Amino acid sequence: MSQRPLVWFTVCWVLGSSAAASLPSLGIAAAGAALLALLASQVLLRRCSWTLAAACMAAFGLAAGQRTWTDARNVTALPEPYAAALAASPADGAAYEAKLAGKIVSPPEIDGDRVQFRVAGSSIAVSGEGAPVPVKLGGERLLVQVKLAKEEELQAAAAWKRGQQVIVTGALTVPASGTNFGGFDYRAYLRGQRIHWLLGADGAAAVHASAGPRWSVASLLQRMDAVRAALGRRMDALYPGVQAGYMKGLVLGISDDLDPAMFRQFSQLGLTHILAISGLHVAVFLYALGGLLRMLRMTRERMLLVMIAAVPLYVLLAGASPSVVRSGIMAMLGLAAARLHKLKDGLHLLAAAALLMLLWEPYMLGNVGFQLSFLVTAGLIMGTSSFRKLLPRGGKWWTTSMYDLLSVTVVAQAVSLPLTIYYFNGLHVLSIAANLVLVPFISFVVMPLGGASLLLEGLWHPAGVLVAQMTVLGNELTFGFIMKLSSWKSFRLIWATPPLWWVAAFYGALGVVFYTLGKLQAAKEDSAAAEGETSREVSSIADEPTQPLQLPRANQSRVEPRNAGKDAETAVWSAPFIELPTVSPAAQRKHHFALAGAVSALAALLVGAYYPDAFDRNAYVDFLDVGQGDSIYIRTAGGKHMLIDGGGAVSFGNYEAWRQRKDPFEVGRKVVVPLLQQRGVHQIDLLVLSHLDSDHIKGLLAVMDAIPVRAILWNGTVKASEDAVSLLRSAVDADIPMYRAASGLNWRIDSGASIQVIGSPPSLLDAESFRSVVDAKAPSSASEELASSPPTTGVPDAAIPAVPDVEDQNGESTALLINLYGRQFLFTGDADAEEERSLLTQLHAGEERSPEQSSSSKTPAAETPKTPTTPKTPATTKKQQPIDVMKISHHGSKSSSTDEWLAFWQPSEAVISVGRNNMYGHPHPDVLERLRQAGIEAARTDLDGEVQFRINPGGVLQQRHDVPAR
Repeated sequence: MSQRPLVWFTVCWVLGSSAAASLPSLGIAAAGAALLALLASQVLLRRCSWTLAAACMAAFGLAAGQRTWTDARNVTALPEPYAAALAASPADGAAYEAKLAGKIVSPPEIDGDRVQFRVAGSSIAVSGEGAPVPVKLGGERLLVQVKLAKEEELQAAAAWKRGQQVIVTGALTVPASGTNFGGFDYRAYLRGQRIHWLLGADGAAAVHASAGPRWSVASLLQRMDAVRAALGRRMDALYPGVQAGYMKGLVLGISDDLDPAMFRQFSQLGLTHILAISGLHVAVFLYALGGLLRMLRMTRERMLLVMIAAVPLYVLLAGASPSVVRSGIMAMLGLAAARLHKLKDGLHLLAAAALLMLLWEPYMLGNVGFQLSFLVTAGLIMGTSSFRKLLPRGGKWWTTSMYDLLSVTVVAQAVSLPLTIYYFNGLHVLSIAANLVLVPFISFVVMPLGGASLLLEGLWHPAGVLVAQMTVLGNELTFGFIMKLSSWKSFRLIWATPPLWWVAAFYGALGVVFYTLGKLQAAKEDSAAAEGETSREVSSIADEPTQPLQLPRANQSRVEPRNAGKDAETAVWSAPFIELPTVSPAAQRKHHFALAGAVSALAALLVGAYYPDAFDRNAYVDFLDVGQGDSIYIRTAGGKHMLIDGGGAVSFGNYEAWRQRKDPFEVGRKVVVPLLQQRGVHQIDLLVLSHLDSDHIKGLLAVMDAIPVRAILWNGTVKASEDAVSLLRSAVDADIPMYRAASGLNWRIDSGASIQVIGSPPSLLDAESFRSVVDAKAPSSASEELASSPPTTGVPDAAIPAVPDVEDQNGESTALLINLYGRQFLFTGDADAEEERSLLTQLHAGEERSPEQSSSSKTPAAETPKTPTTPKTPATTKKQQPIDVMKISHHGSKSSSTDEWLAFWQPSEAVISVGRNNMYGHPHPDVLERLRQAGIEAARTDLDGEVQFRINPGGVLQQRHDVPAR
């Protein structure tokens, strides 16, 4: 520890800040006591000095104090309205009319008809009882979101700049909190940036901007924004279409125009570090600048000073993200140390950069980019050399370079893996191959050509265009390669979000691997060096045979000969071929055992993280909060996964082109897919489409793209809408077996779970006969039937009726009764009162028919399910036993959940999936009153967030919900 005091000081600083951020006061004290005990043991073992131990404890205490002090001051200047808003239900539904005065402190972002920027407020007047009284904000930051009313307002919005004084009138609300377990918490995210309020303004007329102070930090940054914008316009002129946004992100760090689909493809392959300005970009910049200065015959000292001065300009020009700030600080420290001829190892520079950034902003510790940047850089410094020595040296320069690149790539992937799994829940098997190919190509070909094209365009336009055309060819190769690799979906791995102790354990085991590899490699090098020295001694002795044999002086071993008295000088005997290793065999064995144990631990951690629920025998039913829509995730005790609907926003009419946003919010991609991946859903065994309305299926397009689907159950109709046609076409193209929801279909998912279709949708009953479009028999085992191709029926295609086209889908919903450990859950999509009556009629009719009569009904024998047949179940008897949980149909619409329906099922509990402040007025007061009179407790996703049910093997049913923070 004494060799790198600054590194350990910074580590203890990070520990103190982390403890204060996540633990109560007693937890911080316990963590400090544990650190004190650890440092004391290191002192007693003489691995650390008392001075360093005291400094480390001081770092822990100071960091904890700084974070606690920062959290205490991170409050709003409007405590009473804020508390009232949090007490409202839902919290983000409470709005106050307000007038804000302040200064724009971030570049305004224009995306379609929305403009967003941050304001350091000086005062705000909030409407309430009586005349509004301005309250001083003292620089408190607010996020302003302006909804433009007309296309002409885009020009006014483009004139808003950072550093301007503004007065904004609008609705003041608190940010939405996370309402799904493990979901994104927007309120906590903004709080980490010291933002507590959103101010929504309608139209550009609600914003009055004027010039700010001429000399201020914001005004200086405004000039830098202008330079970035001017360079971005040049990129737009040089490169076509999506390539312009890609090159602006690659060279200038401007990510606003980066194509979202392209970014997702890069992200899937672990290549986002290429698009984020980081150490690689800073190194290329300094290399190019150094070459230019050398051409000008500048002295080394002056060249280093110029490069030190140029780094902050490049950091600002590149957008000053955490990764580029870290790289810039490290570069400046390294250049300064080189200028003073006191350049130390990279870990000290990295520790100094981290310490400076955390001193400036302690909340930086929670930034994912900050964590990845520092951890990967530290891993490369510690592990690349040891790993590289495991590979061949390489006979030629290009093989040596390939092995060097392979070492860097493997180590970087290994170090980033825990955080990638923890934050992004995904890993592409071909990520290493993609990095090996694209990192050198983009770093040494595309990026330099892009910078050169931008520079030459300003000097001589034709030269810039020529270089840009060369770059375009390189980009096309890159995009083609990326598209090909990302299309191989079978190589994507999905990981559940592991606990934090798992991340710490992984890094601990990885640190042991790096440490032991370094020790073993050092011992191997010492042994090789000693052997070389011994060989030289032997050669010297062979040339001069009269000289006495002696070992090198450092390893000389004197042995008294038997005739010592005869000739004392020639009595010194030693064996040049005996080498005393610097590391004893016992120590080497210890290192080998430690290495094997660490590698085994890494493998066990990875397997455990990939199958986190391998021994969990509970079943789960999760009603996800997807706003005004439905999405229910079900995990059986045997680990099978079902998804009923996927949510989705309903679009009314076509938006004008200027209103279209680059990356609009899509509930499937932003909510459903991340939640499923966080819960370790590697595949969906059965996907149920209750019906084809967009608020139930639009999100499933993203689900099917991200997660393999083995089988689909749907209501057997089609609808002439873009969302429905796209979803059904995707299912057919993916060759997914599809089953029509005909009455009597049963699935035995595993030993503790079964599914029954309790009735056919009305459109199927109207047909003379109906059957599955793909399969005529009901599979009896999801693990066997749903995984295989459906069997043929032997019935001519002409006998299969056409799929009915139904525009109004609400009364055509799939009705399912799911049994989990004896607990029954009823799902009926958006069934209305008419379909409820139809289902009850079918249930009573099923009671009147015997199994023999059922087999001789209109359904041909070839179409009858083989196993099991349609027995009398609790759902097909007039004396229906009460069920446990009912999903209230159609989000609590007045036209559903009739008294007759509720009286038949007698549910103990109900769940209403409904959006906050929805325009339909769901759930209707009449439905709530019917539930109250029936004594049925109802949870609501708009008020309670996600509603989860857990059923243990004993059949005990437990409920919890993610209540929005108040």
